[in-house]
Amino acid sequence: MNVCCGGIVGMGETPKDRAELLHILATLPEHPQSVPINQLVQVAGTPLAGTAPLDPFDFVRSVAVARILMPRAHVRLSAGRSEMSDELQALCFMAGANSVFYGEKLLTTGNPDTAHDLRLFERLGIRPEPPRSAAQSAEIAAKSGSAAHSASTPAAALAITPATSASASARTASASPATA
Repeated sequence: MNVCCGGIVGMGETPKDRAELLHILATLPEHPQSVPINQLVQVAGTPLAGTAPLDPFDFVRSVAVARILMPRAHVRLSAGRSEMSDELQALCFMAGANSVFYGEKLLTTGNPDTAHDLRLFERLGIRPEPPRSAAQSAEIAAKSGSAAHSASTPAAALAITPATSASASARTASASPATA
């Protein structure tokens, strides 16, 4: 079974709160395979509307710490990407994010359209990972001692790998469950 567990940041929490969230996930008996890092999207009329926005560098730090603590997880940029600049998303990928959630209907708020994401990936020299076959998933499960892994990357998640840099490819390969 694949576990997906992360958090929403920018809700008025402290840096210590974010560190505790990631510490809890990293000290589970097995790390979640998917760790979405969501940026709060403020919606008018909700209790958190008007909350001071999270400093973008604090968001990037959260991604970087998640990558360091959970090296085999898919650290996913999730909610809030539609409000992030391409530059902020690029920093997140450089800090260790290696997956995004995409598509309009999965989240409660908007997402960048797929064509925009693919243009950004091309600019950054990263490409989607191919979906895993059932045989590859079984091999990964056997190597990791895990009971089961999903047969493919979920339709609403897009894992990415660098297309150009050998050192970045090695870093991503060691971080990706698909290559464990």
